Amino acid sequence: MESALRAGAGQPGLRLIETLRADAAPERRALHRARMARGAAALGWGFDLAGFDRVVEADPAQGLRLRLTLDTEGRFERRQAALPEARASWRLALSQERLASQDPWLRVKSTNRAAYDAARAALPEGVDEVILRNERDEVCDGSITTLFFDRGEGMRTPPLASGLLPGVLRAELACPEEVLMVQDLPRVRLWVGNSLRGLIEAVWGG
Repeated sequence: MESALRAGAGQPGLRLIETLRADAAPERRALHRARMARGAAALGWGFDLAGFDRVVEADPAQGLRLRLTLDTEGRFERRQAALPEARASWRLALSQERLASQDPWLRVKSTNRAAYDAARAALPEGVDEVILRNERDEVCDGSITTLFFDRGEGMRTPPLASGLLPGVLRAELACPEEVLMVQDLPRVRLWVGNSLRGLIEAVWGG
C-alpha cells in the first residue's frame, strides 16, 4: 500500500483532507488526527500532531464545519463554514460510478477522489446520497458518507476490503463488517453518516 501511494504522493495539488465540527469532542478529534497521520505516513509526508490540534482549536465555536487540509510540505490549511442543514432521513440511490477494491487511494481521505466527486455531481433530483459499488457489485461508500445496514441481526457496515474509506463515524460505532451486495440494498434497513452529520436513517430509492 505505501509504495503505491508514495509513487503518486507528489502529484500537483494533492492534499489530505479531514472535515469535522469545530466543537468536536476530543475523542472524535483524535480519530480525525490519527487518520490524517496514517495518510501522511503512507504518503511519506511529515505530520505535526500538536499542529493539527492547534489548527482545530483556533476557533472551537459551535455550529462550524471545519475543513483541514495537509500538503506535501506538512502545512495545514483551515477553512470553515456553517454546518449543513440537519435532516431526519435521506433518500439513497445507486451511483453509476464504480470503485476498484484494490485501489490504495480509497484508504486515505485526499483530494484524489474523482469517482466520489463525479458521483456527487450526478446526484439525481430528490436523492440525498448515492452509493458506490466495486467491481464485484459489493456495496462500498456513499459519495460523502459511510453506509450502515441491518439484516435483522444488528448494525453492520461493508468491509474495508470492498474498497472503502476508514470513516471516523465508522470507527466510533465499531460495528461488525459484512459484505453487502447491491441487489440486497432494498431488503435491509439502512443508515448513512459521517463525523460531521452523525448517523442518518436512510430510505432506498433505487
